Amino acid sequence: MTILIAYDGSADSRSAIEFAAKHLAAQPTVVVTVWEPLLVQLRKYPLAAGAISPETETEAQTQAEYYAKEGAELAAAAGLPEVTYRAVADNESIWKTIVDVADEIDASLIVTGSRGLAGVRSVLLGSVSNHVLHHAQRATLIVPPVARPKA
Repeated sequence: MTILIAYDGSADSRSAIEFAAKHLAAQPTVVVTVWEPLLVQLRKYPLAAGAISPETETEAQTQAEYYAKEGAELAAAAGLPEVTYRAVADNESIWKTIVDVADEIDASLIVTGSRGLAGVRSVLLGSVSNHVLHHAQRATLIVPPVARPKA
């Protein structure tokens, strides 16, 4: 059994790693970070073409590799065994890339954090975790945001 954990450096994705380490039986783990190449960004955001450069793409790939390694280090420190990591270029959508990697490694479980978007924001922005849940043909665990103390 292999666990795939989607990690993007956010507090919610850190919570997903911590939850997996605390509640799941120790299994080999792959931490994946997905990044968008220049052509995908241009296709999705044509009006931003002037702000996107080859340096931006190199920076995005470097940052994705940094986050993937960071996520793997967090997972290993939390007690998950045999942790590896991958930074994967998104060719269509982040959620589909996560599902494709899970299929490729035959993951028995996908773990992802939730950004906690709700209502109109969720409909407008979409939800990577929601799409993974509904399109993956395997078990998916979505870890909710950490409860913030009420003021």
